[in-house]
Amino acid sequence: MSIQWFPGHMAKARRQVTEKLKLVDVVFELLDARLPISSRNPMMGEIVSQKPRVILLTKCDLADPKANKMWVEYFREQGVGVLEVDAKTGKGVNLIQSVTDKLLQPLFETRQRKGILTRRVRAMVLGIPNVGKSSLINRLAKRAATVTGDRPGVTKAQQWIKIGQNLELLDTPGILWPKFEDHGVGLRLALSGAIKEEILPIEEVAVHGIAYLKERYATELMTRYKLQDSAMEEEAYDLLQEIGKKRGCIQRGGVVNTEKAAEIFLNDLQGGMIGRISFEYPGDEFFTAEQGVQRDE
Repeated sequence: MSIQWFPGHMAKARRQVTEKLKLVDVVFELLDARLPISSRNPMMGEIVSQKPRVILLTKCDLADPKANKMWVEYFREQGVGVLEVDAKTGKGVNLIQSVTDKLLQPLFETRQRKGILTRRVRAMVLGIPNVGKSSLINRLAKRAATVTGDRPGVTKAQQWIKIGQNLELLDTPGILWPKFEDHGVGLRLALSGAIKEEILPIEEVAVHGIAYLKERYATELMTRYKLQDSAMEEEAYDLLQEIGKKRGCIQRGGVVNTEKAAEIFLNDLQGGMIGRISFEYPGDEFFTAEQGVQRDE
């Protein structure tokens, strides 16, 4: 099953990004540290072309520290500049300028030979919806330079923001791709909050997340919902019902409201209440919702 959607404002955003690329020196590509591959628009290479790029792993405070280190190594082995950043605490943010300057040093030298003075680096900020672009820019600017929100699609228009004397950022709307060929990618994006609940059934998303946590983060799952060890032998849907019981999601007749339970679980997961969770690791294998087994992506 492929998930197809391409809102009009995202098609327009792609056109605007393509037009503005010639105005910038470098692209800051923001990826969700919890799922760097699934949150990486596969069209980005085509859009950005040969423009220098720095990968910023956002929301690293919500991701598993061990996974964060593995992803940094993964991208560095590919020769890509990469930083873990946390807009809330400012972790890594003060390193962005130095990493960018190092990457652009050859460009600066070429301009200097031509007698061109680079007064301010211009960077384009790209990433899918709800990846934390606005929060990061506000942290860099040390002011509310952009509108932020915990829902996808808050940023709707492009805007230039000056960061001190040496950097100017072009904020852009989040751009998703036309469809998710891999259903698992859509599920992981939904788990992170990158796509709206209306795109996928909330119970399906929650069951997928519980199945993943049961295998990789069982201790955190049991601790959050006070589950017994024996509960880890149950199917993910049964665990969703158990979570519903623990959280009082009981309807008339003693039936568990699994939709409400799913909402509670996803709010906990996305808010970091269950723990620091990463949804994928380099070289990982993922569960498919249809088969309930593992396969290579």
